[in-house]
Amino acid sequence: MDATERRTLIDRYRLGINEVDDAVRGAPAEELDRRPAPNEWSAREVAHHLADSETMSTVRLRRLIAEHEPVIQAYDEAEFARRLHYERPIETSLAVFAAVRSSNVQLLETLSDDEWQRTGTHSDDGPYSVETWLRIYAAHGHDHAEQIRRARTGR
Repeated sequence: MDATERRTLIDRYRLGINEVDDAVRGAPAEELDRRPAPNEWSAREVAHHLADSETMSTVRLRRLIAEHEPVIQAYDEAEFARRLHYERPIETSLAVFAAVRSSNVQLLETLSDDEWQRTGTHSDDGPYSVETWLRIYAAHGHDHAEQIRRARTGR
């Protein structure tokens, strides 16, 4: 990955905050709780997932940078949704998502070329680098913003 691609992905990662904010803006409770299908998440659940995922991702990023070849643990997203009371209000989770993501942007913008090459091993997916992390999470907010939009309309 060259510097131009990194910059593009960092910008996309940063803009994920706005995408999610736009997707939930003005949503009444009935839309936040609508499920597009019986086993799919509501917009409310996606918002909480984003906070949890971003929190997990920030630990992953910091471990990749600070530790020598860390093992990056997978986690059960569905179990988080079941056990972490995803029926609660979303405002705090949206704030967590935005704050953690903004902090990560600042960190990413300071990395040296050597730091971009740091790697570890994901417990499910194998080799996992800072660049891999960025590719995954640059799209994550946008993908879930679209999921929120679909859930709000029941599609």
